[in-house]
Amino acid sequence: MRVVLQRVNYGKVTVEGKTVAEIGKGIVILLGIGPNDGNKQIEYLTKKIANLRIFDDHEGKINRSILDIGGEAIVVSQFTLYANTHKGRRPSFTGAASPEIASPLVETFAKHLELLGVPTKKGMFGAHMTVEIHNDGPLTIFMEQ
Repeated sequence: MRVVLQRVNYGKVTVEGKTVAEIGKGIVILLGIGPNDGNKQIEYLTKKIANLRIFDDHEGKINRSILDIGGEAIVVSQFTLYANTHKGRRPSFTGAASPEIASPLVETFAKHLELLGVPTKKGMFGAHMTVEIHNDGPLTIFMEQ
């Protein structure tokens, strides 16, 4: 499982011109699912993300979690995080899980964040999405489990 986490002041996902998710201060999570991923990876990453100290405290130090600030999250399925660019000029995505495996895991990932106390919205699995990210910092973190 691969995650690109971006701290944002604003995030929005649209599909065919319609807003499907929108948040203020929080995080946008680009989530890639591998073929062998499951609940173990979800539990580890969601707990880590919910408690990761990536927001400023009153002294301007990066010392608060999304839970501490009452922030929100958007989870966007992103199979392209499994792109293999070693051969040729066209990326291969065969390392990503099939939609039948990935779709329910993306749902479970978002539900786990919710259960941990992070209000969480989702993009639309399998759709062509426009993701608007107003990165704060910028602060971007790559995680893999």
